[in-house]
Amino acid sequence: QVQLVESGGGLVQPGGSLRLSCAASGSIRNIFSFYIMGWYRQAPGKQRELVASINSGGSTNYADSVKGRFTISRDNLKNTVYLRMNSLKPEDPAAYYCNARLLTAAPAGGSWGQGPQVTVFS
Repeated sequence: QVQLVESGGGLVQPGGSLRLSCAASGSIRNIFSFYIMGWYRQAPGKQRELVASINSGGSTNYADSVKGRFTISRDNLKNTVYLRMNSLKPEDPAAYYCNARLLTAAPAGGSWGQGPQVTVFS
C-alpha cells in the first residue's frame, strides 16, 4: 500500500559525500507528515541497522557510527525523505533502506524501499 522509491546510491571515494532520496506514494498520500521516516543499512553478513530517523515533529535520531557525518531531513510537500552522507568511510558501504512507519508501529511493521547500494572505494 505504501511505496517507497529510493534514488541516489552509487560509488564514492573515502571522505566523499552522497545524498539518498526516498519518495513515498500510495496509501501514505495525504498523511506523509504523520509518518516516522528512517534510513537503515545492511552490509553483507550483517543485520539491518538504524542509520537515522526523523519523526513528524522533526526530531532526529542517529546511530553513533554516523552522528556528525550524516543528516536526515524531510520535505512533506514532496513526500520525500533525504539522507545526506558526508565524510564517507570504508565501513559505510551497504544497502540503504528507506523505512516509513506510524508511531504505533515498529520499523519491521512499516514499509521499506529497495535498498540501493552505496559503495565507498579508494
